Amino acid sequence: MIAPEYLRHVDASPARAARERYRAGAVEPTSGVAPGFTQANMIVLPRDWAFDFLLYAQRNPKACPVLDVSDPGSHETVLAPGADLRTDIPLYRIWRDGKLAEETPDATAAWAEHADLASFLIGCSFTFETPMIEAGIEIRHIIDGSNVPMYLTDQPCRPAGRLKGNMVVSMRPIPASRVADAATISGRFPAVHGAPVHVGAPELIGIHDLSKPDFGDPVRIEPGEVPVFWACGVTPQAAVMASGVPFAITHAPGHMFITDIPDSAYHA
Repeated sequence: MIAPEYLRHVDASPARAARERYRAGAVEPTSGVAPGFTQANMIVLPRDWAFDFLLYAQRNPKACPVLDVSDPGSHETVLAPGADLRTDIPLYRIWRDGKLAEETPDATAAWAEHADLASFLIGCSFTFETPMIEAGIEIRHIIDGSNVPMYLTDQPCRPAGRLKGNMVVSMRPIPASRVADAATISGRFPAVHGAPVHVGAPELIGIHDLSKPDFGDPVRIEPGEVPVFWACGVTPQAAVMASGVPFAITHAPGHMFITDIPDSAYHA
C-alpha cells in the first residue's frame, strides 16, 4: 500500500484534472489519459460481501491485485486525496443479482442504497503502457483511439466464499520481435498484473474470435504481430456475474479511476 505521506512530493495535477473532467460528466476510455499516473479498476460491495472478495483477491493476485480498500461507508481513497469514488470515474456499472442493470457517469444515487459499501481499487495494466510506449512498443488501442479489447477466458479463478468465476484478460498485439521486451517491461509492475499470462494461440485459453471481445473494442492485428494477453481487473465483474452477487458497483471496462500515484511507485 502507498503511504499518504508519499503524495506530498508528487505533482498530481494531470490526474486531478482528468478526475475533474469526469466529475463534470465527461466520458471516455482512460488508456493514455494522464500518462505516468497509475490507473485502477474498482469494485464496490456491501460489507456482507467484502470479506469474500478480499479473500478472492488474495487467492487470485494476478487478476485482482489490490491497491487500496476503503472503510465501509467511505467513498474516499488514500491513492487520491480529495477524490470522490462515486463521481470521478468516467463511467460506472451498477449490478443487481449478477446482472448489469445500468451504466452511468455518476454512481452517487446507487451508492446511497447501502450505508456500508466497501471499495476495492485494483491494479490496471494501463499502468505499464507508458513505459512500453517509451520503449518504442506501439499500443494499438491508444493509436486507434479505441478501448482495449478484453476477453473472458476458460481459465477458472480460485473460488472464495460465495465468489467464483473465470479470469478476464486484456490483449495487445505486439510485434513478434518485441514480445520478450513487452513481457520484461510489464513484469516489472507486479502490483498491476505484471507479465503476460498467455502469448499467441488464444484458443488455448478459450478465446475463439479475437474480433469479438467480451468487453472493449476489437483492434487491428498487423502481419508479424502476436496477440499477447495480460490478466485484467475486469475479472471481478466476471465473478459478479458468475456468482449472482446481489449488488455491486464497478467501473465500466476501460474507464478507470486515475490515482495520484506515479507509475514508478509500483515498479518492482
